[in-house]
Amino acid sequence: MGTEQNRLHQLKLLLTNAKLKEPPGLFTKGDPYAEVTVDGQPPHRTDPAKGTWEPCWNHPFDLLVSKSSEIEIKVYIKYRFKNDLYLGSNTINLAELLRQNSSSLQRNSGNVWNIDKHLTLFDKSRNNVGAVFITFTIGRDANTLNSLLSSLQVAGTSAAGSSTSSPAASRAHSQENGGTEEEEPLPQGWETKYDQNGRRYYVDHNSRTTSWSRPKPLPAGWEQRQDPRGRPYYVDHNTRTTTWQRPTTQNVAEFQSWRRQLSDNQEANRANLENRYANSSSDAEPTSGYSGTGSSSSEEPLPSGWEKRVMDNGRVYYVNHETRTTQWEDPRVQIKKASNLPLPPGWEERYTADGTKYFVDHNTRSTTFQDPRVAISATSSGIHYERSYRWKFGQFRHLCSRASLPTGHIKITVSRNSVFEDSFNQILNIPPQDLKRRLFISFKGEEGLDYGGLAREWFFLLSHEMLNPMYCLFEYASKNNYSLQINPASPINPHHLTYFKFVGRIIALALFHNKYIDKGFTLPFYKRILDKPLTMLDLKSIDEDFYNSLKWVKENDLEECGLELYFAHEFEVLGKVEIHELKPGGEDILVTEENKEEYVNLMVSWRFTRGVEEQFKSFLEGFNEIVPIQWLQYFDERELELILVGIQDFDINDWQEHTIYRNYRRSDKQIQWFWQFVCDISDEQRSRLLQFVTGTCRLPIGGFCELMGSNGAQKFCIERVGKENWLPRSHTCFNRLDLPPYRSYEQLKEKLLFAIEETEGFGQE
Repeated sequence: MGTEQNRLHQLKLLLTNAKLKEPPGLFTKGDPYAEVTVDGQPPHRTDPAKGTWEPCWNHPFDLLVSKSSEIEIKVYIKYRFKNDLYLGSNTINLAELLRQNSSSLQRNSGNVWNIDKHLTLFDKSRNNVGAVFITFTIGRDANTLNSLLSSLQVAGTSAAGSSTSSPAASRAHSQENGGTEEEEPLPQGWETKYDQNGRRYYVDHNSRTTSWSRPKPLPAGWEQRQDPRGRPYYVDHNTRTTTWQRPTTQNVAEFQSWRRQLSDNQEANRANLENRYANSSSDAEPTSGYSGTGSSSSEEPLPSGWEKRVMDNGRVYYVNHETRTTQWEDPRVQIKKASNLPLPPGWEERYTADGTKYFVDHNTRSTTFQDPRVAISATSSGIHYERSYRWKFGQFRHLCSRASLPTGHIKITVSRNSVFEDSFNQILNIPPQDLKRRLFISFKGEEGLDYGGLAREWFFLLSHEMLNPMYCLFEYASKNNYSLQINPASPINPHHLTYFKFVGRIIALALFHNKYIDKGFTLPFYKRILDKPLTMLDLKSIDEDFYNSLKWVKENDLEECGLELYFAHEFEVLGKVEIHELKPGGEDILVTEENKEEYVNLMVSWRFTRGVEEQFKSFLEGFNEIVPIQWLQYFDERELELILVGIQDFDINDWQEHTIYRNYRRSDKQIQWFWQFVCDISDEQRSRLLQFVTGTCRLPIGGFCELMGSNGAQKFCIERVGKENWLPRSHTCFNRLDLPPYRSYEQLKEKLLFAIEETEGFGQE
């Protein structure tokens, strides 16, 4: 019976057409094609149907089958510039098919028997994604049909008994077809792939990221959805919240533990605060009642404009309706404390004709009824809350995320030898809105996939070139300051304004896509971007001689020194001397003690803008096309520099602490040699090593713990790969260094130095 069961017969299958449902989040039609697989054998494929969701293939297949064969039909969407998208599949059991149609076949009197089949397709989440239409042609004589139909009842009974009595056999069959006993089906949109070393990794086509860990099913009460832009997000029906990050059972449990701990800490802090202010509030006024008008049960009323209120938990707070603010401390207690303090310098206490007290500020020549000592007392005793850099950066990244376009990508192909020219020609020809899509960078002659590492390298190489003072667009601020500022001699290039618009776009793109550039600008340049006022002190960092001259003018009596200055100044550009009037008719206006403050302010403003007004205007034009200046309103100039340039100081202990190892242990001699190598080399070589592994020589503000990879935060990784005669390799998308098991420190040092100083380009991950 076993021989009869495994006997092969010829079966002709005609895959005629299909009606497919359009997958969500796709804005272009793909080219669907089908794969036919018999019992796990190599698949047979149809030709792709061009741009339709109702393909008509009419493709015949000659298959060798047995009565126990299973035929699997899979449908994929073929794309030109990315991996094929799995749409859905279904399986046909040949014995079941014949059993269902045996009566009609036996009554057929011809030499060929046809079975028409309508097969519904399901994706990995068991959602209906369409159907295919198939015609089976069986045999050319009666012997073939009789052989296939014989013993169907016996085979069916045997199969049923096998499935009920031996679950181990079904697991073995699953393993023969590529499955494992423990692994569950991948979530929707995920795919398993293997790299060139045979290591398995997983691709999430929803978010276009990769992971070494197999994705696990969502925890109980969670659901995956898509927003109108096609971006996947996750809904927690337990807490009625949403998140962009895919949840796992472990991080959900950790989050719940953190929330419980946070709640306990908040309760403890609330109790401490209540005890802290209980005595002062009870001394000033009983807290047993609520006054809606601001009056109190004590003899001393609240100051004008103040109101006392009580929270649901019984805690008292005070509302200042004049400033629209609230506080915990009783304002009468503040006034009592303030009465014991001296008035600030320049202030005086006076009384009106009717005896009302008011205060005179001789510094600003203004008056007020509010005691200035109350503000000092509140500031000295209160708790201050200020917006931290991380909060500002989080708000900015949120704005960029909302403005980004989640579908599609912008492909930019450049040559390493002409990265400036190639990028200039392509970036300016792309609409600014399209540049907010994901950037896909490709270097000519080098094959690879950009999951973020190539984009980091492109920004680094491009900024290094376009900010090079040799192009005459920018210049160093001074001999001792290598920060950059706009070169007033840039008009030597007739197209310099177009180049400045391009530079503005690139700088804004680096901010928008969270990448770093190679060189930084002067702090006054960042202040001009943020539209912040410039002061004389800002001059000291870029032109100390000019600063000292203005400082001397400000501190000395010009009439006693016999110095004649006018509201005009000479300026030389490219050998041409021009006279710039600081204000209309300035050549005839003498600087005196009365107007020299105005002269100094005008000179400071002119020094920062001389000869560069049009260039900076073009720079801002390109910058605002990508990132509106309003998005940066929370930052100061130093914080903007940190976002754009990062930090370059290397803390080796921080580097070691936030490094992970694969196939290595921290105690292995190769790892010990590696950190000895990092300690022995110079800062410049450390920068090259970091750029070799991560694609950039800059670090995030938080140091190595905030290194970014293709899946978000991704630590520096060292993996044991290859043989001792191999060179080290890097994977910039994953911040990973492939370090072969070298036999000596000298060999490791030689190979690493050669890799970071002599190699260029990348290989496919």
